[in-house]
Order: sequence, then C-alpha cells, then structure tokens
Amino acid sequence: MTALLSAAIAALAAGTVAAIPRATLRAAVPLQLAGAALLAAAAIAVVARGEPVGAAFGDGLGPSLGLDGLSAFFLAVVALAALPALLVARDALRDAPLARPLTALTGLFVLGLAGVLAARDALTFLAFWELMTLVPASAILVARRDPPVRNAVFVYLAITHVGGAGVWLAVLTLAHEGVLGGGATLSGGLQALVVAAAIVGFGTKAGLAPLHAWLPRAHPVAPAHVSALMSGVMIKVALYGLIRVLFEWCAPVPLWAGLALLALGLVSALAGVLYALVQRELKRLLAFSSIENVGVIAIALGASLVLADAGRPEWAAVAFGAALLHVAAHAAFKTLLFLGAGALTDAVGRLDLDRLGGLLARMPGTGWPLLVGCAAIGGVPVLAGFASEWLTLQSLLHLAFDGPAGVAVAGALAAAGVAASAALALFCFVKVAGLVLLGAPRTEAAAAAVDRPAATRAALAALAGACLVLGLAPGALLPELAALAPGALAPPSGVAVELPGTGALPPVGLLVALAIVAGGVLALTGGRGRAAAAPAWLCGQREEPALQWTSAGFTKTLRLVLESVLRPEREVTVEARGGVVASVAHRAEVPHLFDTVLYGPLWRGAQRAAAVARRLQSGSLRGYLAYLAALVVALLALVRIGVLG
Repeated sequence: MTALLSAAIAALAAGTVAAIPRATLRAAVPLQLAGAALLAAAAIAVVARGEPVGAAFGDGLGPSLGLDGLSAFFLAVVALAALPALLVARDALRDAPLARPLTALTGLFVLGLAGVLAARDALTFLAFWELMTLVPASAILVARRDPPVRNAVFVYLAITHVGGAGVWLAVLTLAHEGVLGGGATLSGGLQALVVAAAIVGFGTKAGLAPLHAWLPRAHPVAPAHVSALMSGVMIKVALYGLIRVLFEWCAPVPLWAGLALLALGLVSALAGVLYALVQRELKRLLAFSSIENVGVIAIALGASLVLADAGRPEWAAVAFGAALLHVAAHAAFKTLLFLGAGALTDAVGRLDLDRLGGLLARMPGTGWPLLVGCAAIGGVPVLAGFASEWLTLQSLLHLAFDGPAGVAVAGALAAAGVAASAALALFCFVKVAGLVLLGAPRTEAAAAAVDRPAATRAALAALAGACLVLGLAPGALLPELAALAPGALAPPSGVAVELPGTGALPPVGLLVALAIVAGGVLALTGGRGRAAAAPAWLCGQREEPALQWTSAGFTKTLRLVLESVLRPEREVTVEARGGVVASVAHRAEVPHLFDTVLYGPLWRGAQRAAAVARRLQSGSLRGYLAYLAALVVALLALVRIGVLG
C-alpha cells in the first residue's frame, strides 16, 4: 500500500513538473490523471482494509506522512473529484496561451490537498495548509488579471489568513501540549481556546457564515476546474481538520461546541441558499450553494457532538456518518456543476442566467449530466444528497424528541432549518435547470452553442453516474463512515439504510416506485396526439427572447415575502420625450447583508485605523527614538506592578 501511495505522489509530482517545459506539456495531464487514479485506489483500499499505513500522528516537527480511515476517506473524495477535473482541464487548456502555468498549478493544488490529509505532524500539516490556500489564488491571477479579480483574490487571502490564524493556534497548541501523539489531553480553558480557534480557523476556510465572504468572490472568478476543486473538495479538507480537532484531539468537547456548530451550520445553510436563489450568474449561484451545503454538513457534525454529550452514541454515529456521506455527495454534484458551468462558458461565453436557455437540446452531452446534477443538489430521491439530508434530519429529530429541553429546542430549530434549506435548494435548481437548459435560446450565442469534446462529456457523465450510485446505495457506505466516529453503531451493510427505532430508507424501492409512476403517466398520455405547434399569444407583442421568464421573475414572490431580510434595492429610470415615455430602465439588486452590515464597517474601521497608524510613520529619527523610549517605559511599568514577571 505504501508503494502504491508513493507511486501516486510521484506521478502527480512528475505531471506538475512536466507542465513547465513546453516540450513535455502534452505528457503532464496524463501523468496527473495516473497519479490521481492511483491515489484514489490506494485511499479506497485503506478505507476498505481499516488499517492505517505510514506514520502515526506525532508531536514532533519532523516531516511525517500516513493515512488512517478518516484521512483516507477524504483523500479518496479528493482524488475521485480530481480525475474529472483534470480531464476537463485538458480540453479547456489545450489551446490556451497560459496552459503551462495553469496545468502545473492544478497538479500542485491536488498535491497540496493530499498533503494536508496525509500530514502526521504539525509542521507538515501547516505547510501543506498554506500551499492549499496560495495555489488556487495563484491560478486565478494567472488566468485573469483585471482589477475586480485581483480584489476578489485579495479578499480571499485576507479573510482566510486572518481566520487561518486559528488553525495555527490550534495545531501548534495541540503539538506543544503533546496531544497530537496521544500522550496528553486538554481540559478547561486551554481546551476551550483550542476548540474556539479551530472552529474559527477551519470554519473560515470551509466557508461557514459569517466567515464566508471570500467564497462567493473567489470561486466564480477561478478557472472552471479550479473552481470545481475549491468548492468540491478544498472546503471539505477544512472540515477534515475541524473533525480531527473536535472529534479526536479535544474529545470529548464541551456541549457549547456542538451547539455552536449547529448554530453556524443553520445560519450558513439558510443564508447560503437564500443568496443563491437571488443570483443571476451561474458560478456565483453555485458558490453560495456551497455555503448552504457546508452548513448542512456542519449541522450534522454539531448534532453528532450534542448527541454524544447526551449519551446517545448510536445516533451520534449516524449523524457523523450523514456528515461524511454529504461530503461525498456534495463533492460529486458540485464538481459536476462547476465543470458543467465551465463547459457552458466555453460554448456560450457568459453565464448570466437571463442570457442562456435551450442548451439541453444543443449540448445534450453536457446538458443531461447538468440536469442530473441539478436534481441531485436539489435533494431529489435516489440521487446523491437525498440520503445524507434524510439521515441528518432523522438525527436532529431524535435530538429534538429525546434531548434535554434546551438541546431539544436547538435540535428542532436545526431540523426546521435543514428542511427549509432543502426545499429552497430544490426551488433554486429548478430555476437553474429551467433558465439554462430548457426553453428557447435567449441570445445568438446560446442558439449557436455546440457540445464539448468527448473527454469533457465523459467526465460529466461519470460524475452524474456517481450521483446516482451514491443515491442508490447509501447503506453500503453508512456503516463504514459511521464507524469512523465515536460510538458503537454498526448499521447492517446493504443498499437500504436501516436505523434503530426509525425504519429504513429503501432507495431501490423508491426508484422502482418512481419508474412505475413515470411509466403510468407516459402510458396515459402517450397515445394522445400532440397539438400542432403555434406561436404563443403575447397580448399583441412580438415574441422576444427577453420576454421569457427571468431569474428575477422566477424568485419575485420569495423576494417579496423576505423583503425585510434580503432588503432588495430597486431603481426605475423613465425617459420621456415630448411628454411621451420613450424608455423605461429597471435595475434591481439584492445586496449581501454580511458585507454591508458586518464586513463593510470592519473594513472602514480598519482603513481609519491604518490612516491613524500612517501618521506615526513620520520619517523622523527623533520620533522613532521617542516611540522606543515610550515602549521601554511602559514595559518597565508593567514589570513594576507585577503584570510581567
């Protein structure tokens, strides 16, 4: 197994280096694909065998690598998402002028993700953590250098590094106290400090609200395959770090840690899906949707911690398994959707929802997998996403009915939030499917769109197949995933999901039932003749693509109901000539309240503080000597009064 992992890393590294010289560029992506495939095979084998390989966690600073069941599961998710992403990147970058640096950075990104998961000491973990952060920023700046993109990258790096200080604090404290190697445990104030730092640090990189402001800025401007890796797996690697701290190194954590995860997950799930609904650009919509799905995973993890604290280890394990199952499901359908969005960009040029339409008929090899991805992320039964959300709801309901009063209220609120976010997500991606894939083309570019190359279509089809497999056989994964959590639950392995005191979720039975219903509908309607095609009556107006349903029109009712929360801004400009209205212009926007209410004031305060600090930079040597003297006097005073020993 160690030899297989070594071969995988060597192939990925060789593919990364081969992308730099022009002469070996053609061999770079095949080498990276081979490395990702070997990495996936090795990780799956470690999960199946249940035996760790390589080094164990230690408190030293010497580089050491290894895998256990949990890290191998996340590594398998990373590798299996990287395979289609690399395949699509080969087509997208074939004639691109910046193919060499982008190909090299893509391979380096996959290596960074794998390194975080395989690291077994604090120094290696933090080094790969920083590499995982910086490489996608570099890829974005290589691909695009316009001012809005540079600003998005600045926000991404600023927020993730400020929040990432929590990661450094937590990991280095754990190593210093001898916890990583299993020789010590934390308690009291130090444990609370490490737990809080981990939630802030890893939560920022995962995109948990309100620490998510970088995500809807950075993900949409990245190349499609980089966006797919960032949203599909990078934010899950951050959750891996959070799981290590809360479920292993600091276990058992206080009750407030589980409740905090429930609260952050609830805010993320609802805010993410609401802001996704009102977006008009596809990749930005997908970025907000990632915040919603990370929120669902955080809710499941929080429920697992609270259930363990309440003495319900079997349901704690179910909630933990649901979280990991949703990690795999989200990696499948979000990688599919971002890669599909990139294929649409190459074919049409823009991803404004109101300028697409009719692409299912013109790009069936791309459109049908995208339709499956929209159904999966919307939680349609027998597809990835449904089983994990159902398991999360079951865990929350047991928390609501069986927990103490305060915990029961938290469980009930979280269950209502998950149910609401699932319904809104379905609404959101019905909008996406309708505006992007169905209807008539709204622009000449959409009408002239042609399908992508065979490799891209194969990658999208494979991801659509993964969505179906994960939806049909969650019971085969749940026992393995639940066993990675503290607890004694071992649900019977099989296609169906069977839970104690709840019943079963038979996905194959659901598929058969849906097929019977669909067949019945077709049998009842198939024999009837079709009406002749005729123009639609538009009250005497010409048929114009602009008169079709728009993104704003689709969500108008919801925006009116939630006007006090979303606070939409509208502007209507009427131009009259000679007393006759010549034109009417309407502009509407839903501002991101986390920016206007939280980050805007913080940014303005930081600028004011910087302006004050700049005055201290007088350039005068006497002034600097005075500052130094004042510092010495202050330190002596602190020593005198006993603050500093």
